[in-house]
Amino acid sequence: MADIKDPENTVIITLKDGPVVIELLPGVAPKHSERMKELARAGAYDNVCFHRVIDGFMAQTGDVEHGDMEDGFNIRRAGTGGSDMPDLPAEFSKLPHDRGTLGAARSMNPNSANSQFFINFNDNHFLNGQYTVYGRVISGMEHVDAITRGEPPMNPDRMISVKVASDE
Repeated sequence: MADIKDPENTVIITLKDGPVVIELLPGVAPKHSERMKELARAGAYDNVCFHRVIDGFMAQTGDVEHGDMEDGFNIRRAGTGGSDMPDLPAEFSKLPHDRGTLGAARSMNPNSANSQFFINFNDNHFLNGQYTVYGRVISGMEHVDAITRGEPPMNPDRMISVKVASDE
């Protein structure tokens, strides 16, 4: 496991293959970082599937409205929902979408991010300045790389649990 410098701003996502440790960046994107911790503490991300996983691009999850259902209908709808909290304003920065960075998923409206996020498999600099970067994987990227691919995957991987490190 990674050397955690700021447990209050570190999230641990447990996947089937092991833990993924994410350092949140509240100095860059305070509202997005706070939302992730709030949803993690509420257990909203637990058992939510990765509904869009594109090889060489990214793994997307976080649809707390549809992503935790076991039936195929809701898995197909995963990616269309968010949380019951208001959407977040964009917090664009100069940080690049490098491999292992966490980005806020959104609709065409830049101020529509809510609960969904993606982890970049590769450097995806074409996303720079268009999607909020608010975290980076500091340990466990090999577990992210092992997430089942598909849009949606036939048998999607899930976030078994998402916890704030300071709460553990």
